[in-house]
Amino acid sequence: MNRPDNNEQSELPAQKPPPGKKRFNWWWIYVIMLLFIFYPSLLNVFTQETEITWQQFEKDILSRKAVEKIVVINNAKAEIYIKKQFVNDSMFKNVLKPSSGKSISEGPHYFFNIGSIESFDRRLDEAEKNFSINEKIPVRYENRTNWLWNMFGWLITLVFIFFIWNFLLRKSGGLGAGGTSVFNFGKSTATLIEKQKSNITFDDVAGLEEAEMEVKEIVDFLKSPETFTKLGAKIPKGVILVGPPGTGKTLLAKAVAGEAQVPFFTISGSEFVEMFVGVGASRVRDLFKRAKEKAPCIIFIDEIDAIGRSRGKGAFLSGANDERESTLNQLLTEMDGFGTNSGVIVLAATNRADMLDPALLRPGRFDRHIYLELPNMKEREEIFKVHLRPLILDNTIDPRFLASQTPGFSGADIANICNESALIAARKKKEKIDRQDFLDAIDRIVAGLEKKSKIISAAEKKIIAYHEAGHAVVSWLLKEVDPLVKVSIIPRGKSLGAAWYLPEEKQLRSESSFTEHLCATLGGRAAEEVIFDEVSSGALDDLEKVTKEAYMMVVYYGFNKKIGNISFYDSTGQRDMGIQKPYSEETGKLIDEEVRKLVNDAYQRTKELLQQNKESLQKVAELLIKKEVLFKEDLENILGKRLNDLSSAQTKTAAV
Repeated sequence: MNRPDNNEQSELPAQKPPPGKKRFNWWWIYVIMLLFIFYPSLLNVFTQETEITWQQFEKDILSRKAVEKIVVINNAKAEIYIKKQFVNDSMFKNVLKPSSGKSISEGPHYFFNIGSIESFDRRLDEAEKNFSINEKIPVRYENRTNWLWNMFGWLITLVFIFFIWNFLLRKSGGLGAGGTSVFNFGKSTATLIEKQKSNITFDDVAGLEEAEMEVKEIVDFLKSPETFTKLGAKIPKGVILVGPPGTGKTLLAKAVAGEAQVPFFTISGSEFVEMFVGVGASRVRDLFKRAKEKAPCIIFIDEIDAIGRSRGKGAFLSGANDERESTLNQLLTEMDGFGTNSGVIVLAATNRADMLDPALLRPGRFDRHIYLELPNMKEREEIFKVHLRPLILDNTIDPRFLASQTPGFSGADIANICNESALIAARKKKEKIDRQDFLDAIDRIVAGLEKKSKIISAAEKKIIAYHEAGHAVVSWLLKEVDPLVKVSIIPRGKSLGAAWYLPEEKQLRSESSFTEHLCATLGGRAAEEVIFDEVSSGALDDLEKVTKEAYMMVVYYGFNKKIGNISFYDSTGQRDMGIQKPYSEETGKLIDEEVRKLVNDAYQRTKELLQQNKESLQKVAELLIKKEVLFKEDLENILGKRLNDLSSAQTKTAAV
């Protein structure tokens, strides 16, 4: 029942720096890091040392007996110092007087890398003998360590890793909306809707009158609490909305946010649990801490079953989830623990209430349970009126007629129909949306996109026509089957043909109604056997529906005499992850036999009915091959009025 809206949800405003203070520019960090990374290379640019090879050292320096001393650094590098008297030698002039020439460089002047100490000593001794150097060259061995550079190297590495980690987490959303630092994992990611920021009100919610009355009490309490407190009443701590998908749970929460005019925190249940241990519980604590600071306020948790499932349920099959359970435990404590939680109302929504932990649903936490169901015809009419407001319509649109054509549709389905009809009208270049556009939109949503381009042979088309004609004839002749609207052999979605029914909104169904529905569903396969003496694979969907409904009759509703008045249905959902069936092997075998017998009896009844009306079946099929789509009026011309229509007409005549 979600209606498109232009509601802009604003998050907490970003903290701006106080006047006079500038934001710290992180680019300086990166510049300093680059300077330190390239620091050794920069030093080599300004150094006076010249790198040479052993051969150059031996040929150009040792041969002239110009070496004053050699210093071996860290057993890897040999630094050469030249004697001062060679300052005028053209070979050493540049290294001894590198700049202005006013002072003589102390050195080192040259260096080369040595392989090992042993080989260096041996080669130096041999060179001294070869060049008749009587006085041995002084050689000193030193181990040098730049502690300052090592410290900065470690620090730069850690800072670099920190920034890379922070950047990747921002990209992946690991930090969430709680902050932009790695220290904000435990911050709540809830979005805050401030006062007067939500433009959705109860006027935008249709078809939920009872649910609106329940939540309006909360709004009234927040606006004028003295009306209730003077009698000693307390506001409910929590309200949970339960219902099928698309029935308007989130829309109702938006309306509460717009009407209450108090701070409104909204968050999804899946946002509590992340990849880090303890984050979920921490985010729950932070959420309620923020909420208490802004009390009175409302917290809305959508899809609360993501964290509120029963603890220990299915642990044998799926393994225990300690992180999710710790998050649930923290939520239980915050909602009703030793600490006071006045002024904070928790609003939650789920379509799987049977999966929730009983401790979460008890009074004191969620005091009020509001159940939303699929809308009836009157409620659908009101929903259509809401969603038809922004559309440009012609005079043929009747919301009551549209409501009658959409039984079992949710509010979200109705919103989708209105949007699809507008798209269809725009595709046809129309100025206004007419009735046919809505009917096409309903067909599009119910059966899928029309596929006229699908190639179907004449033989296949004949089989499809008799199959759909079988459905039409059987459902027309049986009293308890829903009224038929039209039959089509135009492919839509995955189906090659379809029969449209208009279900009556009944709260109870009898055994005969179930049985006749089985017959109508088997009418397509029975027609194929009656006409062609064989069946095709086109009844796959029919057989699936028949099997499920037959098992429901036997196992759930107690419609079988041998099984008796016993139901194995579990409304609490506690056996969803169970290993054993709730009945024995013998009972299971009996259930299978009775289901098979029930389906066979319905199939034989259907075949007999079609054989008795074989001529009508052929007429409907031939007309279907010719026109491709038959409506109720076409079937009346061949089969006459339905039994239900005749009885209705007689009742009206008697009343007159």
